[in-house]
Amino acid sequence: MTDQPDGVTPAEDAETEKPVRVREPAFNLPSGLVGILAVLVAIHAVRTYLLPQSIDNELVFNVAFLPARYDHPLADQSLAWLWSPITYSFLHGSWEHLVFNGFWMVAFGAPVIRRIGMARLAVFWCLSAVAAVGLHIAFHWGDMAVVVGASGVVAGMMGAAARFVFSPSGRISRQFAHLNRRLTIGESLSNRSVVFFAGIWFLTNILIALGVFAFGDASIAWEAHIGGFLFGFFLFGLFDPRN
Repeated sequence: MTDQPDGVTPAEDAETEKPVRVREPAFNLPSGLVGILAVLVAIHAVRTYLLPQSIDNELVFNVAFLPARYDHPLADQSLAWLWSPITYSFLHGSWEHLVFNGFWMVAFGAPVIRRIGMARLAVFWCLSAVAAVGLHIAFHWGDMAVVVGASGVVAGMMGAAARFVFSPSGRISRQFAHLNRRLTIGESLSNRSVVFFAGIWFLTNILIALGVFAFGDASIAWEAHIGGFLFGFFLFGLFDPRN
């Protein structure tokens, strides 16, 4: 419809203007994120379909995070204690585990990558992975259960995204959220959308800790989720080049 003053009839040959609706593409991911997902899928595919079980077990032991490593003298073991706080984030326990992390990485990793770029993301990935298992080991010192998966890093992306993806109306634009102003920590904690989002997220992880949510036989390292989220939320400003 065209806008006309009251009581005025548009001419018969006047073209009726139709409102143009702009739709965001359903899949328009940063190439860097596509590359990350491809690497994660390739790693799990090789482990699942190509590696013998004995070799995969050896790989997991040397790449996954194992809290028990730090309960023994470091000089008496391999250097896996040095790299495993990062490399564990590239392994997954199952296809379902990988798909679940990939889904949330697409949702929250895309705006983070668009905002800070791949170079900063590489550093963010490594440090959020370390922060995630840092909190996990505080609750599981000496534990022999290995930790794998990018969940802690994804949680870090969620915490980081909470600082800038919400518009003043509380809505999120997938394609342009990275252009928003980064909220200060104080502004974030007083923003209804951020508080609601963080509240639901923490409630979900508390329910996981209480055993309300269970996914198969594998236990969920909810402490790592919280460690990653807190890292991303409070320290994202160190990686953000935008004022």
